[in-house]
Amino acid sequence: MFAAGCLAGMINSVAGGGTLVSFPALIWLGRDPIVANVTNTVAIWPGSLGAMFGFRRELGNSRRWMALLAGPSMIGGLVGAVLLLQTPSRVFAAIVPYLILFATILFALQEPITRVLRPHRSRSGATASGHAWWLWAGAFQFFVALYGGYFGAGIGILMLAALGLLGLTDIHQMNGLKNFFAVCINLIAAGYFVLWGPVAWTDALIMATGTIAGGYGGAGLARRLGRRFVRRAVIVIGFAMAASFLFRR
Repeated sequence: MFAAGCLAGMINSVAGGGTLVSFPALIWLGRDPIVANVTNTVAIWPGSLGAMFGFRRELGNSRRWMALLAGPSMIGGLVGAVLLLQTPSRVFAAIVPYLILFATILFALQEPITRVLRPHRSRSGATASGHAWWLWAGAFQFFVALYGGYFGAGIGILMLAALGLLGLTDIHQMNGLKNFFAVCINLIAAGYFVLWGPVAWTDALIMATGTIAGGYGGAGLARRLGRRFVRRAVIVIGFAMAASFLFRR
C-alpha cells in the first residue's frame, strides 16, 4: 500500500493519473471494490491540495471562475459519492474494468486533447458572460464532478478539456483551476466517505503517507525518467489492469 501510494504520488506530481495505480492495488490486496474506491479517495485527497498550492499564483486572476464553478463541483462530487455508496459491490465490481479502461483511454488522449484546445481563443466577453453560457458551464462541471465523486480517475483530464471548451487558453491557469476544482470534488466526496463510507483507515493512512512521500521525494526520479516515460508507463499499467480485471470476471 505504501509503495502504491508512493508511485501514485510520483505519477500525479509529473503526469497525473496516479489513481490508475493506487485503486487497483487496493483491490489486488483483497479489498472490496467499494471499500477500495472510498479508501483511495480519502488517501489521495492531500495530493490534490498540494497540487493546488503549487499553482496558487495562477489562481489570482481566476476568482470569478472559482466562485461560479466551485458550487457545481462540490454538489456533483457529493452526488457521485452518494451514488457510489448506493451501488452494490458486485455491480461496481462489474463496471470497474470499464471505468479503468475509460480513464486510461482518456489519459492516453490527454496530450492530443491539450494540443487541440490550446490554440483556441475565447470569443467575445459578451458570449462568456451570458446567463445561458454560465448555466451550461455549471452543468458541464457538475457532471464532471459527479463522475469524480463516483470514481475519480481521469477527472483532471476531463476538466482540462472542459475549461478549454469554455474558452480558456492559458494552460497554467487551466491547471490551477483544475486543481482547485479537484480539491472541491475530493474534499466533499472524502468528507462524505469519512462520515458514511466504509473507509479502511489503516490502508488510507499508509497510502496517504506514501502519496505525500512519492509526491515530494519521487518527483525528482520521475523527472529524470522523463514525463513521456512516466505517461507511457501509466498507460501500459492502466490497460494491463483493465484487462486483468476483465479476465478475473
